[in-house]
This record gives sequence, C-alpha cells and structure tokens, in this order.
Amino acid sequence: LIDYHDIEAAWEPIHEALDHRHLNDVGGLENPTSELLAVWIWNELAPRLAGLFSVTVHETCTARCTYFGPGGSQE
Repeated sequence: LIDYHDIEAAWEPIHEALDHRHLNDVGGLENPTSELLAVWIWNELAPRLAGLFSVTVHETCTARCTYFGPGGSQE
C-alpha cells in the first residue's frame, strides 16, 4: 500500500519535465515512442517510488504500452 500523496510527490518532477514540451526535446526521448516513453518514465519514477510494478502509456483508447521494469516485459 502507498499513500496517493507519495505517488503525487514522486510523479511531480516527471510531470514537470514532460508537460507542455516537445518530447523529442527531452533528454533520452529523442524518439518518443510509447514503448520508449514507458521505459523513460520507469527509469525516472522507480528511484522515487518503492514498489513500482508497472508503467502504462496510453496513446489512444485502444493503443497502449505497459512496461514492467528491467527483466519484466512489455505489453
């Protein structure tokens, strides 16, 4: 279990780095596919949020990518 405040605090710097930006201009996202974005978010979020299980990036209602961390898989 984790408090939503802790999730919000961990997410805030990542949100600031991505919000209203051209993703191609963000370091490490020169080719911002949903798969690479999910991995990038994981790499940024995992050190701040113990117990992170997965990161899902939705492109549309029916297109998404879920990353389960190193050694995991992608859907």
